[in-house]
Amino acid sequence: MDPIRLLAALDKNYLPQLSVLLTSIHTTNPGERFVLYLMHRSLTPEDLAPLTRQCAALSIQLQPVFVDPAFFAGAPVTRQYPQEMYYRLLAGQLLPQDLDRVLYLDPDTLVINPLRPLWELDLRGCLFAAAAHTGKTELANSVNQVRLGTQHNYYNSGVLLIDLAAARREIQPETLFRYTAEHARELLFPDQDLLNAMFGSRILELDDALWNYDARNYNNYRLRSGGSCNMDWVTEHTVILHFCGKAKPWKPGYFHRFGVLYKHYARLTRLYGWL
Repeated sequence: MDPIRLLAALDKNYLPQLSVLLTSIHTTNPGERFVLYLMHRSLTPEDLAPLTRQCAALSIQLQPVFVDPAFFAGAPVTRQYPQEMYYRLLAGQLLPQDLDRVLYLDPDTLVINPLRPLWELDLRGCLFAAAAHTGKTELANSVNQVRLGTQHNYYNSGVLLIDLAAARREIQPETLFRYTAEHARELLFPDQDLLNAMFGSRILELDDALWNYDARNYNNYRLRSGGSCNMDWVTEHTVILHFCGKAKPWKPGYFHRFGVLYKHYARLTRLYGWL
């Protein structure tokens, strides 16, 4: 089987969370081979040393990808719009040209079941596969539709299966940068808004309960499933838990129920000496 090719994009502040994510991936995907492309603009060999040791121990092939800031010379880049927000949308241009697909994961996720079914998913001609956090008790989805003038669900950009060959053909950096400049006042969540406003019609929708489970919303998932999406169901079926929002399980005071699972993987990561 071909290796599962993962993509992360971050600065050194999120390296510990990436390390925990890799521990969860290795633990729940026995026998799989992974290649991790890590896009960055500032990581030093010293910054990467712990991650390099971890990847070697887990037989994950680490491929750091330095992104030259000159590539974004014509882009709106500010504190609110850092160049990193463009990375996943421009992965087709920034990653090696012989890659045909990649799975992007935010570092504030955990993988708790096998990733192979998502990796082998037929994209049916779409640029991306992504999930929307929807439900009868949630209003944000419809509010974002009105705000951006879209008809489709509002997709979360934290988990993206990307057709890189199609992205090279269809996503032009200049068009992306121009749209950002022209709509700056409308972009509250810049990378996610760009994904939805420009490419929402080219997204294959995933089941968020399986592939991008919002770890804050256990009660919502259980309610909308008529009670079947309980903890046993999540343990058996959910593949990617996403710790969305400002509250994070590695910070003090996190109270949502999946925080203890995150702490478990963080503890394993420390025990192996990778943090």
